[in-house]
Amino acid sequence: MVTPYRIDVAEEVLADLRDRLTRARLSRAVPGSGWQDGTDAGYLAEFVAYWRDGYDWRRAEAALNTMPQYTARAGGLDLHFVHAPGRGPAPLPLLFSHGWGGSFFEVHKILGPLTDPGAYGGDPADAFEVVAPSLPGFGFSPDPGRAGVHGGVIAEAYAELMTEVLGHRRFGLQGGDWGSRIVSTVAHRFPRRVAGLHLNLALLTPYLGPGVAPLTRAERLFVAEVERWQQGAGAYLAVHNSSPQSLAFGLDDSPVGLAGWLLDKFRAFSDCGGDLEKSFSRDELITNLMIYWVTRTAGSSLRLYAEGVRENLSFGPGERIAVPTAIADFPAEIFHPPREWVERLYDVRRFTTMPRGGHFAALEQPELLVEDIRAFFRPLRG
Repeated sequence: MVTPYRIDVAEEVLADLRDRLTRARLSRAVPGSGWQDGTDAGYLAEFVAYWRDGYDWRRAEAALNTMPQYTARAGGLDLHFVHAPGRGPAPLPLLFSHGWGGSFFEVHKILGPLTDPGAYGGDPADAFEVVAPSLPGFGFSPDPGRAGVHGGVIAEAYAELMTEVLGHRRFGLQGGDWGSRIVSTVAHRFPRRVAGLHLNLALLTPYLGPGVAPLTRAERLFVAEVERWQQGAGAYLAVHNSSPQSLAFGLDDSPVGLAGWLLDKFRAFSDCGGDLEKSFSRDELITNLMIYWVTRTAGSSLRLYAEGVRENLSFGPGERIAVPTAIADFPAEIFHPPREWVERLYDVRRFTTMPRGGHFAALEQPELLVEDIRAFFRPLRG
């Protein structure tokens, strides 16, 4: 059963947050260290002061509630999702999946242009009916409260949401970060239901065992790039994969700790040139943090990493995702697989090198993302 949902955070939750922000004890930093050791202490102090004294959650809450939201049970999971109808002659259903660090909030800038292109200077024939779930244990999709909820389980739930719950026989998919992995799994398991797969990050590794073509020079450079990233900016993965519960205690108890952890990632993974608020407004950053904070899901969101390690998703010889696929490669993305690498696993029909933008593309460069989604799905609507 699909139930309408409206965000209404209790006032005592907000009062508790104000108290924690007022009493926050910020860590000392070495003078002049800046962002090189993680989130800059001076910036964070200003950010926390604004969060406490200048940010208006009720205004943000009202804006979030302009998006039509629902809850439903699918695949044994309780899901929260945005579901916006399209305005055009034949809107194509499109499931948009966010990843870690982000939230369903990411869809808010692209929702109007995707569902009602005519109102944004586009062609009504490009209209989509958009479904944007919150990942289980992220924000308003509650913590499943059990082990074993990995990407494959979520993919099954998303497929059931689109077909059995919402009644779509055929739909498109879009995702980045964890969303990329999950919608790719939906496409792999249910290829006849999927019209096309649009990714702003290709995360999955193709089969590289005996009998495959040797890696090209570009692919070898990419493998080295990933290894360097994992040892540097991507080192957080080791903590998420191995000790998510240890980190969860801090993130669920301290709004400053949550901000310090996430702001570092938003700055590192965006095309901001070192100035975080060049890519995202301070209010946008706080609203995203609030979705984790008011639902107490920062800790449960981390669990997805450890579950992913246990799932151990891999592909065998000759195994591919046989769905038309598009890659939108943004320059400040965490890494950049070359087209030949992606084609080992996906049926790549479109590969776009974007002029600007980063990991959180829907928030940072919504116009570029929308246009690429429209162009890719245009010949796949029949």
